[in-house]
Amino acid sequence: MAVPVLNRPLTLEASQDVPDAAGGFDRVWVALGIVWGQLRPALGREVSAETHPMARMRYRITVRSAPEGSAQRPTVAQRFRDGTRVFHILSVQDRDDRGRYLTCLVEEEVVA
Repeated sequence: MAVPVLNRPLTLEASQDVPDAAGGFDRVWVALGIVWGQLRPALGREVSAETHPMARMRYRITVRSAPEGSAQRPTVAQRFRDGTRVFHILSVQDRDDRGRYLTCLVEEEVVA
């Protein structure tokens, strides 16, 4: 298996609920740090939104592995940010049996 080219800086973010002024909570995204990754297309499809068509593109993002519990290890329900692009993490798995890299299946929503 070829060594991935980790040439894209990605901000790993986690959601956090913060109290709002009305007694409820707002969800905000907090940056956990920068990880370097390789972005490869997986598949895409168009879906209907209430007011406009929306494309959901799936990608595979490969990053260096990190120990379990580390803030640098991505998990499901977190996301990567690349500028204005946002990639929601759907799954995380070891890329090979050596455990050097992780492959994350992610989804980006794009308004068409």
